[in-house]
Amino acid sequence: MARTLGLLLEAKLITKAFAGVQALKGVSFDLLPGEVHAIVGENGAGKSTLTKIMTGALRCDSGTLVVCGKPVSHNDPATARLLGIAAIYQQPELFPHLTVSENIALSLEAGGFFKRINWKNRSQRAVDLLGRVGASIDPERPVSSLSMPEQQLVEIAKAIGTDAKVLIMDEPTASLSAHEVESLFAVIRRLRAGGAGIIYISHRLEEVLSIADRITVLRDGQTIATRQRDEVNQPQLISMMVGRELTLLFPKRSVSTGAVALELWNIGNHARGLHDISISVRSGEILGIAGLVGSGRTELAETIFGLTPADSGEIRLRGSPVRISAPSDAIRLRMGYVPEDRRQHGVILDKPITVNTSLTSLKGISRGGIIKPAQERDLAERYVAQLAVKTPSIYANLETLSGGNQQKVALARWLAIDPSVLILDEPTQGVDIGSKSEIHRIMIELAERGVAIIMISSELSEILGLSDRIAVMHRGTIAGIMSTEQASQEDVLSLASVGEPYDRPRKPIAQ
Repeated sequence: MARTLGLLLEAKLITKAFAGVQALKGVSFDLLPGEVHAIVGENGAGKSTLTKIMTGALRCDSGTLVVCGKPVSHNDPATARLLGIAAIYQQPELFPHLTVSENIALSLEAGGFFKRINWKNRSQRAVDLLGRVGASIDPERPVSSLSMPEQQLVEIAKAIGTDAKVLIMDEPTASLSAHEVESLFAVIRRLRAGGAGIIYISHRLEEVLSIADRITVLRDGQTIATRQRDEVNQPQLISMMVGRELTLLFPKRSVSTGAVALELWNIGNHARGLHDISISVRSGEILGIAGLVGSGRTELAETIFGLTPADSGEIRLRGSPVRISAPSDAIRLRMGYVPEDRRQHGVILDKPITVNTSLTSLKGISRGGIIKPAQERDLAERYVAQLAVKTPSIYANLETLSGGNQQKVALARWLAIDPSVLILDEPTQGVDIGSKSEIHRIMIELAERGVAIIMISSELSEILGLSDRIAVMHRGTIAGIMSTEQASQEDVLSLASVGEPYDRPRKPIAQ
């Protein structure tokens, strides 16, 4: 990419400290028009702090921010918007009680209290913007009814509507399937062709290498290197990010499976759009659940766990029929569930590790309804050590931990019940490469101990790398089940998108 073009944005020697802890130590970064510049690094590397400084949510302690050649002496969110800087975050920042079109309008419309609203134009603009990101979402739906991936697409549409010159995307594909990722990449390419600059922050290195023009690596608050995409490969990026080699991201080991632990026979849930689902998972097996957003993967997990009970079919646990009408039934049957949105449903951010770890096993650490502090402490210490949770104290609130460590605590809560079946919905979503590797290791160790694991993931590499078998969902049912030895990316994508196996080109029969 030619360097003669003027820079859209430049951060020079940015520093920032919090309570004496140096989050940024002289970070430098720049962005060209018509460029996708990726920022990668482990959680805690400084990516989020740098993003907040560029968007005006934080002020740097020292250093200079330059936008379109002009130094910015005082930056705040309103100033950043006027400068043409917009951001899309991993956790959507939408008003759940408002509709999709109202949320989009909040960032685009101006006017006084008595301004008349053209509801038809507002709705049509929302449809047009959603169409640009490949989303067919009813603009009059309340945001509270949207799935996490759908909310993410609304955020992207909202940002695109501001015609930003600099668009910061922080883990924009964390909840998207392969199909939605490709739609997003098409949007990014159009924005790039129109001269916009995209700052792309992601833990998914295969995506970074696919879409980025340049890549900057941060580690421990410092700029380690900036490389052209064709100058670096994934192992080199990982090595720069973590300061060490990670030889096996998917440490799959052969595990002897036992008897069938969980069976679903013709399960249906009319309210959640599920029908005729029959699958099984054995002790020591990892069953991967793949499918596009809206195919019913999360709805299936919630049905199994009793959050939205099945209204037809039969669930069998270790060969015996069971009735799971509520999560309390599932817990009593030693079933655990780590949900997709850990910040909203998986953990309590403003509570310490001790509380989060013990929530599912209060009976075991209490007497007469009174929790025994020593037993709660011992429980937390055991799982902090076992899962290698990085924290200054077991009494630290979860909001102070990185995403990967929050996910480990969410997992610890369910390990405390000694589960025989564990459902993991997007277990490594939004976590850094090192934490992802550690979570994969934990999953393999649980399988070796005989736990039956159902893993839902939008990452095909994760599904193919960790699963023993793969069940692919399409329109609320199972389109096909295959072993990983038989499966390919084409097979999974074909079943997920059209509900049919991949039709491989056949060689002509020799005459």
